[in-house]
Amino acid sequence: MYPNKTGHVFRHLMPTCTWNIGTEKKEVFLTFDDGPIPVVTEWVLDVLDKYEAKATFFCVGENIFKHPAIFEKILLKGHSVGNHTHNHLKGWKTNNQNYFDNIQKWEETVKQLGFKLSNKPLFRPPYGQITYAQTRHLHTHYQLVMWSIITGDFDKKLDKETCLKKCLKLTKSGDIIVFHDSIKSEQNLHYILPTYLEELKKRGFVFSKMG
Repeated sequence: MYPNKTGHVFRHLMPTCTWNIGTEKKEVFLTFDDGPIPVVTEWVLDVLDKYEAKATFFCVGENIFKHPAIFEKILLKGHSVGNHTHNHLKGWKTNNQNYFDNIQKWEETVKQLGFKLSNKPLFRPPYGQITYAQTRHLHTHYQLVMWSIITGDFDKKLDKETCLKKCLKLTKSGDIIVFHDSIKSEQNLHYILPTYLEELKKRGFVFSKMG
């Protein structure tokens, strides 16, 4: 059932991954996966502006290639971006070399389009699926970012009101929250994101980017 908070067992199994951020401030780290997508990503950027929030976007390489102007908008607004593979691959079902090559293709796409990233190299595996061997190789090149809370905004059967209430109840300082700027998530995102940001802001939280 979504949303849910990542348990200690998963964190223990993948200690080289970042699951939350140690901080003395009252802050959370918003992340958005699978964009950039026309309309959806642009709407997210407008909402973030409204609440003076910074975030980290884990973008799919082929979407960057299709929509470079939206990717540029993410950067110009001062958000961080991370690698989410070029073709949204599942690490568990992809042999290591093909997986690493696809991650490198993301890097080459960004470079060929003329973008320079100001944040440190960040990577999040699509679906959270990554093998131990893959983490061993990649953590020397990237900060591997997982999450504290996954909202489940992509789930068409999600009870939006229950999700919002549970997200607000679960959120603690230092948490990394996963949303998706995708067509599949758009309806749930429109309901959850603005109220989530507004309520946390009332509680004194700030919204920070990674990297």
